Amino acid sequence: MRLEKCWFCSSTVYPGHGIQFVRNDAKIFRFCRSKCHKNFKMKRNPRKVKWTKAYRRVHGKDMTQDSSFEFERKRNRPERYDRNLAENVLKAIPKIDKIRVTRDERHHKNRMKGKKEKLQKEAAKELEQGISLVKAPSALRKDPSLTLPQKIKVSVSQRQSEDNNAMEE
Repeated sequence: MRLEKCWFCSSTVYPGHGIQFVRNDAKIFRFCRSKCHKNFKMKRNPRKVKWTKAYRRVHGKDMTQDSSFEFERKRNRPERYDRNLAENVLKAIPKIDKIRVTRDERHHKNRMKGKKEKLQKEAAKELEQGISLVKAPSALRKDPSLTLPQKIKVSVSQRQSEDNNAMEE
């Protein structure tokens, strides 16, 4: 069973699924669903469409270079069946998956390193602005330092208001 990759989003296309487009120069494009096919026909760049794997790789959201990806690559070279080789490959698959998962978790952890402090700063700022919602009104009356500065009222002289009325007419 041959599993192909979608040309647009790089997801797996199983046999009997998806759409196959053959250009005039005999180049074959396989798509997993009509969404990818339509985006291809609209000449969209997969590196600029946020939900594609190409976008995630270009913008550092997914790992791009890892030795565990070598096992996933398509090999068109036929090899003679060897029972020992097949057995060793089947034993190695869980180990490779485990390595890939740990590396992916490490990549995600490094990517999200500064996010925690940023969220804490934003939460502190929001709390500071909405302290009256959190603290009881009686506590705010006792300690005025907990409140935000009040709006300043400015008195307008009578002469200025008369000038404004004349300008309105």
